[in-house]
Amino acid sequence: MNHQPHKDNSSLPKKVVYFDNTATSFPKPDSVVEALTNYVTNIGANPGRSGHSLAIKAGEIVFNARRELATMFGVKNPMKVVFGFNATDALNTAIKGFLRKGDHVITTAMEHNSTIRPLKQLEEDGLITLSIAEADKYGKVKPEDIEKLITDKTTLIVVNHVSNVNGAVQEIESIGRICHSHNLTLLVDGAQSAGYLPVNLKEANIDIYAFTGHKGLYGTQGTGGLIFNDEFDYKKIKPFRAGGTGSRSADIVQPDFLPDMFESGTLNTGGIAGLLEGIRFVKNEGVENILKHEQQLASRFVEKAIKEISGFKHFGYSSENVGIVSFQIDGLSVSEIAGELSEKYGIMCRHGLHCAPLAHRSLGSFPEGTVRFGFGVFNSMEEVEFAIEVLVKIQKENI
Repeated sequence: MNHQPHKDNSSLPKKVVYFDNTATSFPKPDSVVEALTNYVTNIGANPGRSGHSLAIKAGEIVFNARRELATMFGVKNPMKVVFGFNATDALNTAIKGFLRKGDHVITTAMEHNSTIRPLKQLEEDGLITLSIAEADKYGKVKPEDIEKLITDKTTLIVVNHVSNVNGAVQEIESIGRICHSHNLTLLVDGAQSAGYLPVNLKEANIDIYAFTGHKGLYGTQGTGGLIFNDEFDYKKIKPFRAGGTGSRSADIVQPDFLPDMFESGTLNTGGIAGLLEGIRFVKNEGVENILKHEQQLASRFVEKAIKEISGFKHFGYSSENVGIVSFQIDGLSVSEIAGELSEKYGIMCRHGLHCAPLAHRSLGSFPEGTVRFGFGVFNSMEEVEFAIEVLVKIQKENI
């Protein structure tokens, strides 16, 4: 892969190794930075709100981003791409808008809190019933275990495509076939699969796909949304946000057409401009090439860590996972490891439960959690080697 040099920052160690791409990708491609700067400097207008030339340019940016996303995920109609703030916002829109009182929902033990919390909220309010399919120690959920939980009240199945804890990939195509054979709707949390894996909504029988822009699509925070399968009836979802859309302004009721139905208020147009270039960057690099690169980094890290770090333990790592490794080292707390990596050596990562406590219970890393390395397109084998050397040093100094 073509790597960008890490930029110095006087408040950080001189050399920064960024292994927190699972939380948000960094650095961003130059084209993303340039698009953000160009929007703020030369355009700045609201899309769809005015007829002047700058508003038209802003609208073109938003439409082009819809079109690129639709193409990337196998959707013919760009209007089936609805922008929000992030994957959490998108999941809340889909979950709370789709479900009705008395519905039964099935989800999995590998979900992020962005899914579990809105579902539990609805369950505790007495609006739905909820079943959770268990995962094995590798973070995999058997599709047949999901099917066994289906009842005559089931309307929705919600699945985390890729675990943010260890990168485990669920058998989404098989789950999609099960959903469609039972006439159920499949909502997929694609926060960790968008840009990391090839995804085609039609081929995978995914009805609704929630994505975020600031991870594998190399955009910035504050971008994301929902993508609907061309055949999915989006009117099954009641928008919980209403307001100005720039369309049908004489009406005092919310528009019932896409994308306006779900896009009240001013969009993060600058962020979408950056996201558009992030998508193009991923397209040019090739999703498969990015995945292979990140998997190679993860594989090398685990291979060397097992050999050179006494008491190293990974949680559910597999060569088939995306480039994420969660680990512990005997005798050291995860906070101690992450703190020293950052403060002394400039290696940025995340520690703890990663907003996914059920996943950690499944993997056996609850309640302490793990140190998580999330590799990205701009990471290198040299950085992996450096991290191994540093971890060996930290272990020797503290045990």
